Amino acid sequence: MGTQRHFRPVSECSSENRGNQTVAADLDGTLLVSRSAFPYYMLVALEAGSLLRAIILLASVPLLYFIYLFISESLAIKMFIYIAFAGLKIREIELVSRSVLPKFYAEDVHPESWRVFNSFGKRYIITANPRIMVEPFLKTYMGADKVLGTELEVTKSGRATGFVQKPGVLVGEKKKAAVLREFGVNLPDVGLGDRDTDRDFMYLCKEGYMVPRTKCEPLPRNKLLSPIIFHEGRLVQRPTPVAALLTFLWMPIGIILSIIRVYLNIPLAERIVRYTYKILGIHLIVKGTPPPPPKKGQSGVLFVCNHRTVLDPVVTAVALGRKISCVTYSISKFSELISPIKAVALSREREKDAANIKRLLEEGDLVICAEGTTCREPFLLRFSALFAELTDRIVPVAINTKQSVFYGTSARGYKFLDPYFVFMNPMPTYEITFLNQLPTELTCKGGKSPIEVANYIQRVLAGTLGFECTNLTRKDKYAILAGTDGLVPSKKEKEKENEKEKA
Repeated sequence: MGTQRHFRPVSECSSENRGNQTVAADLDGTLLVSRSAFPYYMLVALEAGSLLRAIILLASVPLLYFIYLFISESLAIKMFIYIAFAGLKIREIELVSRSVLPKFYAEDVHPESWRVFNSFGKRYIITANPRIMVEPFLKTYMGADKVLGTELEVTKSGRATGFVQKPGVLVGEKKKAAVLREFGVNLPDVGLGDRDTDRDFMYLCKEGYMVPRTKCEPLPRNKLLSPIIFHEGRLVQRPTPVAALLTFLWMPIGIILSIIRVYLNIPLAERIVRYTYKILGIHLIVKGTPPPPPKKGQSGVLFVCNHRTVLDPVVTAVALGRKISCVTYSISKFSELISPIKAVALSREREKDAANIKRLLEEGDLVICAEGTTCREPFLLRFSALFAELTDRIVPVAINTKQSVFYGTSARGYKFLDPYFVFMNPMPTYEITFLNQLPTELTCKGGKSPIEVANYIQRVLAGTLGFECTNLTRKDKYAILAGTDGLVPSKKEKEKENEKEKA
């Protein structure tokens, strides 16, 4: 087999004049800094499965690692797959692979391996991981032409059995066989790997390079082929065994703390809540000088802000120290019921929504999140221009947040839990910056079109926050994260859908 062949380190691989050549690379420990795929199995188990499944997977780690190191790498991977995937709908696995995993994979890319991999005209991945789990990230953000991975066995009803299709887990000789089946006599020019079981397929390549087990900083995310603007999932940190254990241990404490933080502040006046926030570990930073409350007979100010979490209007009211109203594109009945400020859901019917906003402005100050949906990353979605037509008293408000354990937003999960997840973080941080009121010449009253006003405010807020403007919308977000248009169907529409399914 030529086992004496020596593979040089990847740092010695030239990336010049590779545009017409082919590279075949392993994933874990090669293109990724981490040698363990556990965090990604954990994310599938938690986000496509349940908390119980994730806890079982975590409890199995000592046994699975022992099997991996001392008995069989292939058997350990099969057990990981069974625990994480058995019984899950393939559609759910695909959604998690597309909407949750890319963010964590992008934070784990090996810089030296990426330098080499990105220089080739044709890029192939050969991995022991289930193809369905890794393919969306590798094709979209790393430009892989094809992913050769372990294939899951699927029932007729579209669920994973937990077992794998023949030839089994792609490890060692099976990786070599997969390369031979795919390439035939036109074998890859370069093979990249990081462990002994990668040598089998690397021997087939004209050149082979090993990624050494040395510590290095992951590639900055902005160096990948596409930016990650939208992502889903509740966990902020990559769930390594230690991080997952600490997160699960914190959850009971976080739930109790969250309930106290939510319900203790509901009956209190906003000027008092600002002090209870300090006592309860909620860090609120307020910058700028907001306008005073409107006088009698005067219409209110429209506070136009970007959207980070469902609590943005509430925290803005606390920062102001007074009651305000808010309009939102989506709010659960329960959240509307317990909201400490008046919350009115928009119908997406232009005339009806305009009338509601005008009425609320006549009653007092109003806050609107013009993006129409939340965005976790440092990007601003396209601003709706409707608000600009209705008033010339507009104050832009820049909002930024810091969540260390849990994300308080969801496109696929239960939205009524969003505020609780925000407050389950040990010390959630909100930074509210009130900018100057727009001068008349920059409003519709001054001759600007509604779209010009909306775009100007988007640019101003982006500049204040250090974010980037985009033309993406709520519809784009939900298409990527949930495979829907983001609209909540009415009762009649739900009944029609149920009738179609029965038919």
